[in-house]
Amino acid sequence: MHSSRLLSILLRLQTEGHASAQALAATFEVSVRTIYRDMDALAGAGVPVVAERGRSGGFRLRDGYRTRLTGLDRPEAESLFLAGAPFAAEQLGLGGALETMRMKLLASLPEDTAREAQRVAARFHLDPVAWFQGPDEQRRLPELALAVWTGRMLHLRYDSWKGIVERTVAPLGLVQKAGLWYLVAAVDGQPRTYRVGSIESLRVEDVAAPLPRKFDLRRYWRRFARDYESRMLSMEARIEARPTALRALGRSSHAMAEAVAAAGPADCDGWHALRIPIESVDAAASELLRLGPDVVAVAPPALVARMRRMASETAALYAPKKRTRRKP
Repeated sequence: MHSSRLLSILLRLQTEGHASAQALAATFEVSVRTIYRDMDALAGAGVPVVAERGRSGGFRLRDGYRTRLTGLDRPEAESLFLAGAPFAAEQLGLGGALETMRMKLLASLPEDTAREAQRVAARFHLDPVAWFQGPDEQRRLPELALAVWTGRMLHLRYDSWKGIVERTVAPLGLVQKAGLWYLVAAVDGQPRTYRVGSIESLRVEDVAAPLPRKFDLRRYWRRFARDYESRMLSMEARIEARPTALRALGRSSHAMAEAVAAAGPADCDGWHALRIPIESVDAAASELLRLGPDVVAVAPPALVARMRRMASETAALYAPKKRTRRKP
């Protein structure tokens, strides 16, 4: 693990040019003190690591230094061919380029490593689209990708929850989440997220897009996804459920699975009491009614009333209707 971390640090410095001790410690989940010891080890091995002091200080490699430790071993080659890139590359209009890259990589590997990488890749397939759903709207993806890579401003006509809006944005990146594509773009320097399928039209401007300083797409998306889920599940409900309903609830989402895991033991009638996160009263009522008589809402009162009303209206639809006699 230590030698692997040293090589990863070396390759990161060569690729990015500079990294702080705090950033390296966070990446490799070790202490800052450990990173300093790693730098001493690299220097002792003859790697010309330069330490820079000050608020923006950190570590870099001496100008002109390039490591030769970049060959792929067998596990690395196999993991590269198992990456879920083909699906995304095809949607972005880069399927042909990716296949060319794959062939070049295979040609550069030793024969036995290339053969094993192909054998492993042929036995795994990644399909990121959920059941009963087609891929997200993708006809604009190649144009969006071009704007992202060339750093050009975009003018969007977007179908938001407030209605159709038009705005000019600075594209920062594209993210695929569960088969859906999202554009991350800055408005007045602040990153925003737009679902690609909701873009009505777009125009790439012949103007360079300013990038927020030190923007990191992966870090932004992790924070956005976490905040989005917490906003969507900002309310709490108390329910009672039978074991069969617990299994169904636990499969619906990670947050619900955690709630099911924290459920109390069953009472003498076989009901479990639990607290679950919900998006809204209406959404929760619809989801819980799908489980039929195996779930009972306890609180909040608005949820109980909503489920009672929906159940009564549904029952009325199936109630026997009296036949009326025609008058002679």
